[in-house]
Amino acid sequence: MQAPQDPKLRLEQYIGMKVKRKRVEQGLKIIDVARIANLSQGMVSKIENAQVSTSLDTLSRLCDAIGLTISTLFSDYDRPEGGAQLTRSGEGMEVVRRGTEKGHTYQLLSYQRGNKKSYEPFLITMDDAAEVFPTFSHPGQEFIYLLEGQILYRHGNHLYEMGPGDSLSFDAEIPHGPEALIEVPIRLLSIIHYDDTE
Repeated sequence: MQAPQDPKLRLEQYIGMKVKRKRVEQGLKIIDVARIANLSQGMVSKIENAQVSTSLDTLSRLCDAIGLTISTLFSDYDRPEGGAQLTRSGEGMEVVRRGTEKGHTYQLLSYQRGNKKSYEPFLITMDDAAEVFPTFSHPGQEFIYLLEGQILYRHGNHLYEMGPGDSLSFDAEIPHGPEALIEVPIRLLSIIHYDDTE
């Protein structure tokens, strides 16, 4: 069955589908609806099967008969088509950042075309407990969520011991980064949100 927001669905098809669905939900037969709406059975059937373009008066009577408001009838018709970017597990684009050569992996999970980025989500993996870590400082706000392992994370002059399920959000202009890897491997989700400079 086609979804109501399918752009290929003609208006008559959309109306017919919604009306029929509501009638069936209400447990009504075409003959019942025709009698209540003061319409012929043939007209109700043609509307449900997208064989006729109906007047607003007829449509209003039909909707009243099945308990469907006009606003609800059209609520999904102009819904935007949508289109999200799906990145499967393990398929994020690997990017090079400071530390990547020392047992760190950065996978960019979503990427926007064009010069302006509003956010960047990374899946970061660290597996070398003896590493000395660089600190980072960059524009925007950052949110990190620890998925696996234990880490001591620095933000400015503060240290935060984090375990799985812990999260941290902070001003990314202030130097930050791992201070110590307590238990490896470590997997953390990092989302950098860039402030609107326009």
